Amino acid sequence: MTYPKELKEYPRLEEKTYPFRLFFNTMRNVKPEDNILFLHWHEHFEIIVMREGQAVFHVDSKPYEAGPGDVIIVPSGGLHVGYSLCSGDLSYVSIVFHASLFKDRNQDSQHEQFVAPYLNNLNQFPVMPASQNPECAMYYPLLDRIIREVEGKEPAFQLVVKNQLHLFFTLLSRAFPARQRNEREPGERGGVHRERFKPLLEYLETHTDQKMSIEQAARFVNLNPFHFCKTFKKLTGRTFIDYVNFTRMDEAQRLLLETDLSITEISGRVGCDNPNYFTKLYKQYKGLTPSQDRKQG
Repeated sequence: MTYPKELKEYPRLEEKTYPFRLFFNTMRNVKPEDNILFLHWHEHFEIIVMREGQAVFHVDSKPYEAGPGDVIIVPSGGLHVGYSLCSGDLSYVSIVFHASLFKDRNQDSQHEQFVAPYLNNLNQFPVMPASQNPECAMYYPLLDRIIREVEGKEPAFQLVVKNQLHLFFTLLSRAFPARQRNEREPGERGGVHRERFKPLLEYLETHTDQKMSIEQAARFVNLNPFHFCKTFKKLTGRTFIDYVNFTRMDEAQRLLLETDLSITEISGRVGCDNPNYFTKLYKQYKGLTPSQDRKQG
C-alpha cells in the first residue's frame, strides 16, 4: 500500500445526493506492524468494521486494538493510521460518509437535538463505543446491513444505507448523550497537536528525498526535541525515524513497481545516498530486496 501525495484525503463518494462510499480492504499474508491504513485525515466520518485478523488503529494519538466484529469510529478531521497485529490474512470495511448526507433532516428538531451535535463535531462518540457501553454492540448489525446493501446494490440501496446510518447515529446518541463529553484529552483529541503536526506529516509525505533531523522536525512544529518525539510517537504509533524510513520505503516500492527507474535512481529519490544501505533498509521494511520485489511485481 502506498501513501498518497497529500496527507489530506478527498474520498470519492457514490454521488452528491448520497455522499457515502464503502471501501473493502483485504490484505493477504500480513505481518505484525505492517501498515494496513496509511496516515491521513479527511472531513468525512469513517466507520471501520473489522472482519478478519487483529489490528491497532491510532486515532488522534490514541491506540485502539480491534479484532473481528469490533467497530472504530473516526470523527471528521481525525488523523488515523492502522497497523497489523497478526500474521496471515486481515480484512476490514471502511464506511465513509459526509455529514451533508443528512442535510434534509436539518428541520427535524429531534435530529438537531440528538444527532446534529455529533455530525457538527460539537460532540464526539467514543472511538470504540462498545468498549465503554457494551449495549452498543447490539447496534452493529445495522452496519452489517449497510455492507450487504452496498454489495447487493438492490433498488434504492442508497436510501437504505442512509437510513441505517442515521439510525445507527441516533442510537449511539442515546447511549452517549451530548452532556457526556467524549474522552478527549486536553490539547490532543481534536486539538492543537493534531493540527500542528498535519503540515509536517504532509511535508514528509511529499519530500521523501529531503533529509530532516529530529531537531529540524521539532522546530517545524515549535516543540523541543523531547516533547516532539513523545508526541510524534503517540500521534502516529511510530518513532520519527521509523516513520520517515517507512514512508521512504513505501515511496520506493511505488517507484519500483510503477516506473523503469534503476534501483540506484530510486535510492536517491527517497533520500538514500548509499544504494547498499537502501537495499538493507528496503529489505528490513518490505521483507525482500528491491530487485526481488520488482521481479515479483
